[in-house]
Amino acid sequence: MSRELDKLSINSIRVLSADAIEKSKSGHPGLPLGSATMAFTLWTKMNHNGKNPEWDNRDRFVLSAGHGSMLEYSLLHLFGYGLTVEDLKNFRQVGSLTPGHPEYGHTKGVEITTGPLGQGICNAVGMAIAEAHLAEKFNKPEYSIVDHHTYAIVGDGCLMEGISGEASSLAGTLELGKLIILYDSNNISIEGNTDIAFREDTAKRYEAYGWQVLKVTDGNDIDAIEKAIAEAKAETKKPSMIIVKNQIGFGCPAKQGKASAHGEPLGADNVKAMKENLGWKAEPAFYVPDEVYTNMNEHIAKGEKTETAWNELFKAYSAAYPELAAEYTKWMSGEIYKDALLNNEELWSFDKEMATRESSGIMINRLAKLIPNFIGGSADLAPSNKTHMNDRGDFSAEDRSGSNLHFGVREHAMAAIANGMYAHGGLKVFCATFFVFSDYMKGAMRLSALMKLPVTYVLTHDSIGVGEDGPTHEPIEHLAALRSIPNMTVFRPADSKETAAAWYYAVTNGTTPTSLVLTRQKLPLYDGCPKRALKGGYILKDSKKETPDVLLMASGSEVELIFKAADELSAKGIDARVISMPSFELFDAQDEAYKESVMPKSVRARLAVEALTSFGWHKYVGLDGDVVSLDTFGASGNADALFKMFGFTVENVVNKAMGIINK
Repeated sequence: MSRELDKLSINSIRVLSADAIEKSKSGHPGLPLGSATMAFTLWTKMNHNGKNPEWDNRDRFVLSAGHGSMLEYSLLHLFGYGLTVEDLKNFRQVGSLTPGHPEYGHTKGVEITTGPLGQGICNAVGMAIAEAHLAEKFNKPEYSIVDHHTYAIVGDGCLMEGISGEASSLAGTLELGKLIILYDSNNISIEGNTDIAFREDTAKRYEAYGWQVLKVTDGNDIDAIEKAIAEAKAETKKPSMIIVKNQIGFGCPAKQGKASAHGEPLGADNVKAMKENLGWKAEPAFYVPDEVYTNMNEHIAKGEKTETAWNELFKAYSAAYPELAAEYTKWMSGEIYKDALLNNEELWSFDKEMATRESSGIMINRLAKLIPNFIGGSADLAPSNKTHMNDRGDFSAEDRSGSNLHFGVREHAMAAIANGMYAHGGLKVFCATFFVFSDYMKGAMRLSALMKLPVTYVLTHDSIGVGEDGPTHEPIEHLAALRSIPNMTVFRPADSKETAAAWYYAVTNGTTPTSLVLTRQKLPLYDGCPKRALKGGYILKDSKKETPDVLLMASGSEVELIFKAADELSAKGIDARVISMPSFELFDAQDEAYKESVMPKSVRARLAVEALTSFGWHKYVGLDGDVVSLDTFGASGNADALFKMFGFTVENVVNKAMGIINK
């Protein structure tokens, strides 16, 4: 193909990006202009098919520097993904297919939601892990049906974020040779030259991580970029970092190389000057020469041909290995046997008291026998989180077949990597740490919810029950924080049966991430069907009267307190209803009739008990009710002594309930 045509196509990316941002009066033109050559060259070398963006064996592309979204939208338009010029004209408008940052599940061809810097590179690591694990499971010597690369474009800001270091270190340790990062090294951030805050030798840093590092000194040298990509693909033992020296805002005389090109429209006069500089028609806006589309049709046809060849390969694979092909199809479809799990009594069965982290560990191993593509791990806490799967092996550089992941002490990257693994397709993913460290994971957890990725978060050591570790390790505000995230389902189970319900929901719902908040200390085992917990809140022990005198409600370990307090109140002639509330989200989703049956509006005497902040409970207890909670930090000491010190006793619950009733 003609280099001149390729250069014309590259300038089309610049023009489309600049015009869209100018029309929107909002956006980030610097990266699309500066990285256009690098990105276009990559996309011509990738295996992908715009006519079928969900083709299983496509190369994955992540724009980690998601603020440069018009770069990706322009590529999607030119490479036949169905994004029209009209869509580009609606950049950053309400309801458009071209939102301010790329959004997973919204725009065809966008593999992951990016924008918070550093997240995308971690997502790419997750995708590369998924590819390696699936390849080990399904490939045969003559049939490499899982055989693709993961690419990401990152900027200076991505590499400043600490999360990128966490993930990059792990990627080097795991020798993810099919992970290739292109670094848009332009030495400019919003505040000016990166020298003010970022002077490290990135190449040496990545070499120290165990990466292959390649350099392209001129970001507009197509041949050099192609050569670097080929070298990166040839290296199978190490992930590759290609450092490409670009100029932010390239092509715009007044903005090129300046911080002002980063995050604001170029301005009408500068757009005109840029087009003149590139030898482009000034009018109309969004003009692309016909020969560019002709050139792009050849690239699009190449993608279709590549997928057709893979389809033929998979057809032959299916004939040679029909059972394995059927299993591959199930994995990639995301299929879960929901009814089979619901009706599997052994899955739900527990016969003694134990900590919910322990019953969660039992559930993980039961599910591992029923869900072959179940994979996950902990941030160096598997023995404490109880997340190790027996007989499933450890995923490593030496063994890609293992289902136990070892993330090391890298909580934030762990959550973002889990997002990438799930978004890749084919796997059911969980990750784990202590509940207090969910703070470190919050950015990635929020993105799980935003993308509707059903990643499961196992969060143990859920309260002052941590005891001697003290306030640094005792979560207080964390439960309220997770409950506040839209589309995040949070479970704090009161016993092993509720833990089973929580895990069942987590692996079958398909639309929300689930946080399982679990105890270190033993909890009782209550009578009754475990599946009732799937309503989020239910009557654990009912009052004798049709209308109870008081409603007692709690989650997790504090359910034991209200259960015992109800007996004490009964001895005093007060009829209490005991309500277990493992999940606010699921209870709030029930119909009004059910919620009324559990919490009658006529009963205004209400008491909630939870050994964390009271924030959030007031919607249930109302103005006349009260909450026994912990709205201060904890302390170091024996767990039983701490619960007593902070008022989490049967006696205090009884007194509080009496006080409400006697108002």
